[in-house]
Amino acid sequence: MSSKSGSRQTPAGRNRLLEREPTGVDQLTLLDERDQDERGKVESWRLHVLMEAGYPLPLAERLASSHADLHLAVDLVGRRGCAPEIAAEILL
Repeated sequence: MSSKSGSRQTPAGRNRLLEREPTGVDQLTLLDERDQDERGKVESWRLHVLMEAGYPLPLAERLASSHADLHLAVDLVGRRGCAPEIAAEILL
């Protein structure tokens, strides 16, 4: 159905004001993309922190994408003098 203003009625009976109003699936996709983007930013930040603490890139990447405790990872290498390889074994 359409009204005089050009909007269409949805199955629920409300008028769509936009030509392409997001549907439930579209909204879930947008939320998933935002979550992935946010996770990517966090992982990138974790990678930076780990490399600054002295982890080599391959270990830093593994730790950054894991659920390892970042503060403990930095503490093990930075303050306690643990070798990054040993610290990664402890954390992973």
